[in-house]
Amino acid sequence: MQKVIISFFLLLSLSASANVTLPAVIGSNMVLQRQTQAALWGHATANARVTVTTSWNKKQYTVKAGADGAWKVKVQTPEAGGPYNITISDGKPVTLHNILIGEVWFCSGQSNMEMPVKGFKNQPVLHAADILMNADNSQLRLFNVRKKISRVPLSDCDASWQVSDAASAADFSAVGYQFAQMLQQKLKMPVGIIEATWGGTVIEAWMDKESLQPFTNEIKIPDAADTLKLKPNDATNLYNGMVAPVVGYTINGALWYQGESNRGRAAQYQKLMPAMVKSWRAAWDCGEWGFYYVQIAPFVYRGDKGETFLLREAQLKALDEIPHSGMAVTMDVGDEHNIHPTDKTIVAKRLLYCALANTYGYKNIPWATPVYKSMKVATDTVQLFFNNAPNGLTSFVYNKPLSDFEVAGADKVYHPATAWITGYGIAVKSEEVKQPVAVRYGYKDWMVGTLFSNEGLPVSSFRTDDW
Repeated sequence: MQKVIISFFLLLSLSASANVTLPAVIGSNMVLQRQTQAALWGHATANARVTVTTSWNKKQYTVKAGADGAWKVKVQTPEAGGPYNITISDGKPVTLHNILIGEVWFCSGQSNMEMPVKGFKNQPVLHAADILMNADNSQLRLFNVRKKISRVPLSDCDASWQVSDAASAADFSAVGYQFAQMLQQKLKMPVGIIEATWGGTVIEAWMDKESLQPFTNEIKIPDAADTLKLKPNDATNLYNGMVAPVVGYTINGALWYQGESNRGRAAQYQKLMPAMVKSWRAAWDCGEWGFYYVQIAPFVYRGDKGETFLLREAQLKALDEIPHSGMAVTMDVGDEHNIHPTDKTIVAKRLLYCALANTYGYKNIPWATPVYKSMKVATDTVQLFFNNAPNGLTSFVYNKPLSDFEVAGADKVYHPATAWITGYGIAVKSEEVKQPVAVRYGYKDWMVGTLFSNEGLPVSSFRTDDW
């Protein structure tokens, strides 16, 4: 009995003087966003006075913990550099080591973003050996959120910041890793990237409850008390389990590669993605950072109605709905028999073009895919004009003539057409349509794109009609 009493008072004593506790994302080896007010948070003794001391400027920040012990503070970060330390104390100090100051990004989505550098079983990533051979980089840090489903927003996750090497890179998103790797090499400063991905998932699983309120007639939001049959594709489940634990960690942008699992609901997706981005930016509370996403690649979805192109169209149209956004088009790098195309390097590069031009202000870097602007009918030929093509168009990236163009008349029946590049854009003609009224390009599940900007950026599938 005496031992029980002693143990009880020992536990009580330890609890009263407990160390500061921090979420996994606030830890040694992390990268903090440069030249900003970077958020730090955690728990301490209830109502305790918490001090945060940053070694780069020896400045001390003081904040009072709440009755539940929760506290949050924002620290001023300098220009890129490090390594530094941060000491956090409510009477008993905790010191974080090997912290860098630089650029921080978040990447998320389903399996094409999840696909690691080492590839999936029997599904390789192009250049994987070369990527891993060059993975040793102390200026690149990785944080990979483990898969977790939750009905309510979680405050922590199972992960830790890792210094890039062959082991940590092998299990990290091939798209996200190469984006961060190339960004670090270009900027010559530290880069940190956070991954939260889960294959085969729908966009509403990555959205919070509030952002889904306008869609409750179409999408069921599970009750928080219903924890018997947790599924990754239930609305809000992955936001709660995998995004919420890192929300608020100061970032400079997000990458998104998802959409295959929503391919049967294209019109809805066109509204969901802007709603998700708006809610993420509000929750992060660190500005209207850049949002750059990948358009799903052509692929034969056997058993479908054959309307995957409508999801690509929804993603194209979302560009106009999402401020500070950019889209990497993959019309040329799909795989007819594999939903996970092997070339993740070109995808990462196209996302990087968007970031360099928009987030970092680099001039003269081509990043925006040519987009259909208008059409004009000249007898039996349709003339197409494009935005984002100041240096013209080409079909010679693969040394092939233009293909996959179709023309329709007033009967709305499309026929295969011949297309060629002109000084103003594209001319399209079909011998079966003497009075054309509409044109479309790439409106099929599977194809290999043949139309590019002169700098090699593929043009998305598009149509001139609104039928």
